[in-house]
Amino acid sequence: MANFYNDNPSLKHHLTHPLMRKIIELKERNYTDAEKYDYAPFNYDDAMDSYEKVLEIAGEISGDIVAPNAESVDHEGPHVVNGRVVYAEGTQKNLDALVKAGLMGISLPRRYNGLNFSLVPYIMAADMVSRADAGFVNIWGLQDCAETIYEFADEDQRKRYLPRVCAGETMAMDLTEPDAGSDLQAVMLKATPDEENGCWRLNGVKRFITNGDGDIALVLARSEEGTKDGRGLSMFIYDKNDGGVTVRRIENKMGIKGSPTCELVFKNAKAELCGSRKLGLIKYVMALMNGARLGIAAQSVGVSEAAYREALDYARDRRQFGKAIIEFPAVYEMLSVMKAKLDASRSLLYETTRFVDMYKTYEDIARERSLTPDERTEMKKYSRLADAFTPMAKGMGSEYCNQNAYDSVQVHGGSGFMKDYACERIYRDARITSIYEGTTQLQVVAAIRHVTTGTYLNQIRAYENENIAEAYLPLKDELVKLTDIYAAAVEKVTSAKDSEYLDFMARRLVEMAGNIIMSYLLILDASRNEEFDASARVYNNIAKAEIAKHAEFINNFTPSEINVYKKA
Repeated sequence: MANFYNDNPSLKHHLTHPLMRKIIELKERNYTDAEKYDYAPFNYDDAMDSYEKVLEIAGEISGDIVAPNAESVDHEGPHVVNGRVVYAEGTQKNLDALVKAGLMGISLPRRYNGLNFSLVPYIMAADMVSRADAGFVNIWGLQDCAETIYEFADEDQRKRYLPRVCAGETMAMDLTEPDAGSDLQAVMLKATPDEENGCWRLNGVKRFITNGDGDIALVLARSEEGTKDGRGLSMFIYDKNDGGVTVRRIENKMGIKGSPTCELVFKNAKAELCGSRKLGLIKYVMALMNGARLGIAAQSVGVSEAAYREALDYARDRRQFGKAIIEFPAVYEMLSVMKAKLDASRSLLYETTRFVDMYKTYEDIARERSLTPDERTEMKKYSRLADAFTPMAKGMGSEYCNQNAYDSVQVHGGSGFMKDYACERIYRDARITSIYEGTTQLQVVAAIRHVTTGTYLNQIRAYENENIAEAYLPLKDELVKLTDIYAAAVEKVTSAKDSEYLDFMARRLVEMAGNIIMSYLLILDASRNEEFDASARVYNNIAKAEIAKHAEFINNFTPSEINVYKKA
């Protein structure tokens, strides 16, 4: 029996991070729910026990059901029957198992039948499910769309829709269109008020919609006649039970083939406004996308874990020239780098999740009562950090996922090119992580302002002041030097006061910040848990090499040279 929680000690390490006590106390309102619900925790240890039990169930289902079904789902895939999606047999079994185990609505409040968990265990479950089957997490994991309904819908809508998600109904977010991919301001799906029936009617086409035939969908549509920009867009809730939407086709994708990516046709589909008019893109989609990006960061880490384990197992078993290939320096060097990138991206993922947890919980408390000045200050702090770390976690985590998938195939050699080995599927599945929910380039666009405003540098300085074990002080000294190099590179680029030059160098600057941050996080992890020792040391070397490379490029480049790249 495989259990993807019990066989991965790093998950428990992150679950027991020191900040978790405060997160849980805030989330549980000092455990007052215990007076109303017999399954609510009465203290921190009780809450942590509940988290672990649920994660063990998620780990068991991931290891014993989802992972064994992954190959058949990849071959069968979903299909369309009479305008509706029919999942692959294995996909439906996966979903049934997770729903039966109560793993829907994990982070939603208990009054809507949710578990009221922190985001950390939810993201951990997504991490494990992604390791088992990257495509399936796109169906089960879209339950996080319910957070948008919870945050912005009215109470009547919450009461009608959120218990359905907790009971196992699936969700979708219908954003992109044939002519509106990354540029969501170009969305033209038309929303027309139907005053006679007290609803809205949606007409048009959506494309590349993940789990597009989900039971409940959040739809971005143009509600303001004559507008052409984001100010004319609103968010709507569509209930599949009301009809009016047909699945025209399912895209034939490179990977994540069990996840139905749909083209949808809306014909006078009934819908209801979510929140206020004109704020669909400006406010609601931004919140929705940030949640989705955190989910893709978790997916990336899960796929990266699968890639590393496949490579490690193969390298231990495969013998050449009289010994296992893991004994060759060329192979164990690859594996050590894969492990360091995996651990670094996971540390960044859970640091980001804790930041999101803190500010979202404070926002929720603010709906119930006024925050104290100290609470409001802390909420703003964590909101800023979440805003800065989310694109970094998604961008760099997905790139490392792709690199680890690539190296996993390489460790397998010719065998890795064959469908007999799971690394071939993992390699195809990994590729989408750096594309959807905003390409890596768009994550850089979101992150660069935190380079120029000093958010990353200030947090790096905060890590400098953390308690670091004596064994890792030499690594910290290296990071202090790297931070000075990073700060000088930022100054060189920003002092030119050339926006095109800044955009051109943005990815290098964001990656430099990310390398330093992830190296600090691993040193802090290793200070608490010696299992991270090797990764902390290997990643520190990776950071030194990457920052030296980027710094040299920036220092020896002038803005006028951009013209050469334009002509290439």
